[in-house]
Amino acid sequence: MLVRSYEMPWRRAFEAYACASWLLALAATVIAAFIAPLPASAAFPLASVCLAMAIWRGAQAIHIMVLRAALTGRAMQVIGAAEQERLTRKPDQVFLGFGFDWKPVHSQRLYELAKIDWKQFTVSPRLLDLLGYDAKPQPDEEIGLPYIHGVEPRERALYRPLQNFEGGTLLVGTTQAGKGVALTHLVTQAIRRGDVVIIIDPKNSRRLKGAVMHACTRYREPDTFLEFHPAFPDVGVRLDFAFNWQKPTEIASRVQSILPPDTAGAFGAFAWDAVNVVVQGLVDLEERPNLAKLTRYIEGGIEPVLEQSLPRFFDREFSEGWREIPDMKRLLHEAHQGKLRRPSEAASADLVAYVTFYEQHVPQSQRNKAIDSQVRIFRHNREHYQKITANLLPILSMLTSGDLGRSLSPDPFDPDTRPIMNFEKIERGGHVLYMCLDALPDPSVASSIGALALADLAARAGMRYNLGGYRRIALFVDEVSNVINQPLIEILNKGAEGGIFTTCAMQTLADLAKRLGSEDAARMALGNLNNLIALRSKDRPTQDFVVETFGKVAIHTVRVGLSHGADAHLGDFSASHSETLTESFEEMIPADVLGKLPNLQYFASVSGGRLFKGRFPILDTAPPHPDGNNPS
Repeated sequence: MLVRSYEMPWRRAFEAYACASWLLALAATVIAAFIAPLPASAAFPLASVCLAMAIWRGAQAIHIMVLRAALTGRAMQVIGAAEQERLTRKPDQVFLGFGFDWKPVHSQRLYELAKIDWKQFTVSPRLLDLLGYDAKPQPDEEIGLPYIHGVEPRERALYRPLQNFEGGTLLVGTTQAGKGVALTHLVTQAIRRGDVVIIIDPKNSRRLKGAVMHACTRYREPDTFLEFHPAFPDVGVRLDFAFNWQKPTEIASRVQSILPPDTAGAFGAFAWDAVNVVVQGLVDLEERPNLAKLTRYIEGGIEPVLEQSLPRFFDREFSEGWREIPDMKRLLHEAHQGKLRRPSEAASADLVAYVTFYEQHVPQSQRNKAIDSQVRIFRHNREHYQKITANLLPILSMLTSGDLGRSLSPDPFDPDTRPIMNFEKIERGGHVLYMCLDALPDPSVASSIGALALADLAARAGMRYNLGGYRRIALFVDEVSNVINQPLIEILNKGAEGGIFTTCAMQTLADLAKRLGSEDAARMALGNLNNLIALRSKDRPTQDFVVETFGKVAIHTVRVGLSHGADAHLGDFSASHSETLTESFEEMIPADVLGKLPNLQYFASVSGGRLFKGRFPILDTAPPHPDGNNPS
């Protein structure tokens, strides 16, 4: 017969009464040995048995009382930089705060707590102090229920090997649940390790930014920290997202990635083609593409590029005397006389003649593919071309207007003294880049900048993968639903092989589903993240996603039956009592518990299924007062 142990600690400590009874029996035995004719040979064994039983029962009572005292939870904790350094001495270990391994016994205790009023069973935490536990109960004014962390009275510093985080990490939690504090710890450790760190923050968290600057000052060279903020273009750096590429088509794919995810396939293909034609033309002219040039030639027309490309082509194919060719002279004359139709007002007479000569007198075998594409766009109906590129131009215009245009399309020859950076320079210099996207006042621009940055970084990851020999890049993306696109999914899927290790933070699954078009697409994207840290979450689909990740556990339930009755005959009476222990598989963490977590507390699944219940301390990066005390 299989005997299953069943623990029910949320009750009165009846073992204390048994302990007291055994102590009374011990005292009676000792007294009897002195004042009564009880031989020592009998008194000593009896006293020993009474003492052993009292100790055993006392230990059981203390265990119950300790568990009940721990229900008061843990208050939020603040640690300084020195304490954090002490906790993160090993660079190959990631510090995840304080907590304990979540085991089936903790799930059992949590399910039992759902059946009772837990406040009736709390015990003063002073008992924990007396027994050597670190007891700092959660104040009543703090958000969340303390007993969730109190199902285990003893906690420790939580660590996992750095290599376990190569598969990506997801931080999920509602507003003010503690995502910023969690990111602060992870980013600070990455900076101290010497990683190249890139933080994409749509809302410009002051706490996170202050922690990044403090860590750079403490652990890196003075010029390591770089900042980009669209609302303050005079400070920080300029970023050229079109600088690094191996094939010109990469730039077109990069720009296509900033289109809304629900853009129809045909229009997305037209947008890619429009950008690619301009890029190929600029490369053929030995000009470096940037966003400003792309916008100018897509919006204003390909004519300026084509008017430079054709004479260069004719110089190569016909030497410098091509203007004296009779057919060219005739076409130039007809064009200036207005006899050749101009597709648009932007087309000059010379350009119309050049294009006509190219189409009529240059054999197919001698033609240039880049020029063929430009000619095709040149001949395309102007109104129709503007319609098929209508989804692209507003985004490019947003990214190239005003001061933002000078920040994202930098010209090395203008008088602007701000440094021009790209991801290759950031990597080689070992920098820490803090990108604020300023999403609150301008979410469309913020989303486009973030998506473009991720597309550029994905291209850099591919380059690193092809060439090998790279520094580790730690990428942190806060509010990932604002910027996620296909390049980020590719980074999550394959970035670890290129040395990019990603941590994403989000609030709800619905936010991601709205961005990607469906919940299935959101789940597919999140499936690329191997580790999950779940703080408080109020959204039910998000809670379901989290608890599905944690799996199920066998929960024991005791069913008590009691019946009695009287027969027809006087004095006949019957009664029965039964106890049944049943087992059912339930969620390891009940979904509703995620909505009751206190701030900074979390459940985590890391390293392929290891479950933790933990809490992050607040990292105090504020400078001390002159008198040596930290500000409150």
